[in-house]
Amino acid sequence: MSREHQLSVLLVDRETASTSELKRILSDDGFHVEVLNEPERAPEEIRTHGYQLVILDVSPSNSAGMQALEQIRMQDDDLCVIATTDMASVEMAVSTMKQQAFHYLQKPVDEDEIRQVLTEAIKAKGLHVDQDTRLNVEVGRRIRERRHSCPLTLKQLANRTGLSVSLISQIELGKSAASVSTLRRVSTALGVRMSHFFETV
Repeated sequence: MSREHQLSVLLVDRETASTSELKRILSDDGFHVEVLNEPERAPEEIRTHGYQLVILDVSPSNSAGMQALEQIRMQDDDLCVIATTDMASVEMAVSTMKQQAFHYLQKPVDEDEIRQVLTEAIKAKGLHVDQDTRLNVEVGRRIRERRHSCPLTLKQLANRTGLSVSLISQIELGKSAASVSTLRRVSTALGVRMSHFFETV
């Protein structure tokens, strides 16, 4: 997947465990993700490289996070910022909303919740994402989830479909578009209709 077709996201959090898990989720969904473990450097990083979306930790234990949000807003009042915290409170939620944070999430961030918030952010902010690329990523994710629920390994699915492990892996990662013939084989092997991979996309 070419980088110019990917939404550019900056994760800002001192906790490497938080950023590594979020990076995995977002990268699997086709985003281009950079990680910054020093919140105080976030405003300059954004000014220098430019990002379409920022996920910023503003936990009470990390005062630099809220300071970074305030500085980001001083230089850009439109950039989409999603705030995260390890200790949610009404006061913190109000503070982040005053700084025009798009959303406020409790850590550890739930995988389905962050995906829903990102979808809302992309729509609300009119962020550019190549739709074909997003479709490939979503279809791939659904194939992977269905395969895991069966459960089947990549090798087992390859054996059932007569496709290569490499091709199935590329499709699951959203790096290749599956042909109708390929999807027919995969859906038959996974016991679902082809339409299962496109519903509500």
